[in-house]
Amino acid sequence: MFSIFPKSKKIVCIGGGSAMPGAVLSELKKTSHYLAVVSAVLDSGGSAGKLRNDYHTISFGDIRRALLELMDIPQKNKNYLNYRFKGGELDGHVLINIMLSALYLKKENYRIFFEEINEFLDERHAILPATITNSHLHAILENGEEIKGETNIDIPKHNSNLRIKNIFLVPEAKSCPVTLRNLAEADTIIIGPGDLYSSLLQTLLINGMSKAIVESPAKKILVCNLMTKRGESNNYDVQDFTNEIERYLGGSVDYVIYNKTMPSPERIASFQVNHPELLEMIKIPEVLDNKKFISGDLVESSGGIYHNARELNKIILKLI
Repeated sequence: MFSIFPKSKKIVCIGGGSAMPGAVLSELKKTSHYLAVVSAVLDSGGSAGKLRNDYHTISFGDIRRALLELMDIPQKNKNYLNYRFKGGELDGHVLINIMLSALYLKKENYRIFFEEINEFLDERHAILPATITNSHLHAILENGEEIKGETNIDIPKHNSNLRIKNIFLVPEAKSCPVTLRNLAEADTIIIGPGDLYSSLLQTLLINGMSKAIVESPAKKILVCNLMTKRGESNNYDVQDFTNEIERYLGGSVDYVIYNKTMPSPERIASFQVNHPELLEMIKIPEVLDNKKFISGDLVESSGGIYHNARELNKIILKLI
């Protein structure tokens, strides 16, 4: 995928959920750069998790979010594909999750599956699986309790004030060769934003993934989350977030982009009505290495507490 536009940069984005597509892909897709998206695939809850359990596939939830962001079709068509059924046997299922599951089951071959979904995208864009191993995320809390399954980490049923001490995959998961090759060829690797343990770190746990990132000659950029999340990053500041990524990565990132804008308490409280899992804005330590840590006004000026993708994109383009 990296031979048609030789002057363009080769960027690999790693993440999951809706944060990375909305904050990073939405603007980078407008440039001439190549984008390969390594999607988290081990979700165990929601529509994608149920389809994964029923049909013994990887989870297509984060793949669908990246796919919808990169597809060049009218927004109304994306809304149709993203329709979530209410009631009946399909209750809770998302239309495109069902379609992706059907496409895989028809082929029963992940290589062909990803080749075919990438045909929906511009030739400069590709979506890659983090793994095709049917694995599950486990966490050990600071009191020694073991939590099994991504969804139980993402939506804690345990005491969410307890910090996560360690996470691992059962069974161990293997990286896909094509994903490792893209990491090795990249000029820039962007990690995040996204849920720290249930999205970003689950991907770094896959055998070969962290090693490939560390050994790649690419610049490594971490995009820090805007807010802490219940049960995953309680009381974390920018340095805590970075330290945990680098601990599982087994190496350092070159740059960390973080937000310096603090919205009003009233605006945060209004946002938390529909997002009670988000606790507070990620704090900024008094001392940070200003060569590595790059700040910006990265919150949208009004509405929900979301990344300002345009401002974030300006910083990313200067770094790559």
